[in-house]
Parts: sequence; C-alpha cells; structure tokens
Amino acid sequence: MNITIIGAGRCGSSFATALRSVGHDVRLIHHDELDHVGEPQLILLSVPDDAISSVSDQLVSHDSYVVAHVAGSRGLGELAKHPRVGLMHPLAALPTPELGAPRLLSALYSVAGDELVTEVVASLGGRAIHLSDEQRAAYHATASVAANHLVALMGHVQVLAESAGLTLEDFLPLAHQALADVALMGVSRALTGPASRADMATIDAHLAAIPESQRSTYVAMANAAFELAEQRRSTSNA
Repeated sequence: MNITIIGAGRCGSSFATALRSVGHDVRLIHHDELDHVGEPQLILLSVPDDAISSVSDQLVSHDSYVVAHVAGSRGLGELAKHPRVGLMHPLAALPTPELGAPRLLSALYSVAGDELVTEVVASLGGRAIHLSDEQRAAYHATASVAANHLVALMGHVQVLAESAGLTLEDFLPLAHQALADVALMGVSRALTGPASRADMATIDAHLAAIPESQRSTYVAMANAAFELAEQRRSTSNA
C-alpha cells in the first residue's frame, strides 16, 4: 500500500519504519511539505493533536485516499473536510523510532472510520478495538497514566533515591518486581508497604526524611495506596 505520513517526529518515524518493515511503500514528510504527498492510498497525520484540523484542511479533498490520524483522544471530526477518513491510535510508547517501530507490530489500536485503517492495523499484526466518541478521552487518559505518569513517578523515585545517596537504577528491580506482581496477581493483592498496613508512624518518618519538594507527590501516592488497601479490606470482609 502507498502511504504518506505527515509528521516526521518520533511517532511518525516509528510508523514509517514499522510500515516499511511489513511491505508498505511509505513516504515520510514534514507538515510544511504538503505539496509532496505523492499519490497515496492513505495519508496518516502524525502531528500534534491541536494541529490535526489545520493540517487536514490544507490537504486536497479526494476519494482516492483515506486521511487518518493517530491521536488517541480525538475522533473523526477534525477530518470532516474529507470523504474518506479514519484514525488508528496505538497503545504503545514511542520514545524513539528504534524502540517505537517494533512496538507498533502486534500492538493494540483504537480504530475508527474507513475500513482501510483496519487493514493497515492487520498488516502490522495489531489488534483493533472500536471506541465510542464518549470513551476516547477516558481511554487516552488511562494510556497517559499507564505510560507518562509512570515515567513521572520514576522521576519522583530518582529524586528520592539521590536524596538517600543512591540512584534510580538501584530501585528499578523493585519497580519491575511490583509490575510483575500486578500482572501475576492483580493490583489489590500486589500492594505492599506501609500504606497497605496503615503504618502511619513509618509514613510520617518518610515525610520527615524526604525533600520537601517531593512530599506532595508522596502524600498523593500514599493516599491512593490507602484507598486501594481499604478496597481490599472491604472486599475481603464482604
């Protein structure tokens, strides 16, 4: 399939590499090179969410190709100018093309619109799901928490580790173990630590020991752990 990707950043470059690896003819261009789209069957917009509508509106409207985007929180309205439209958002982290491209193979994709995008997902070995417009924001928020907020949490760990004279790398095995436990036994059973046993003295000692700038984050996460522990107790007593 002839595919033109508009947007040569991390996401667009990851898609270009992945799509070429499964046999598609891919042209990767910047958002200011719209006169070089070629003769594609699919134009894939990999631009910032707020730019989807403006870039889409600059493209010639024609039924010979599908115009689609890869934004998880947006629907098809931004592409309304075009007769054939779609979206395909991968549930995958794409920090670099080298890491992102293989993750796009066999990924889960939120898809909508023209059947051509589902065919492209299938060619990547992906699994397609269909969401309503009302579900999209919650779906994308969940994806952001699962990936972006997890990275931000590791930033919190890094600061705390350095304040104790250690490094983030010293604590990564523990983080891997916790995620593996979640996968093995579920969130509730995987929870350990002082919040899980309501050990307030230990938590108070933690707050006194860590940098003041990190206390609000610690408290927010401890409160979330308290709620999870309470749900576990309520379930076990039911």
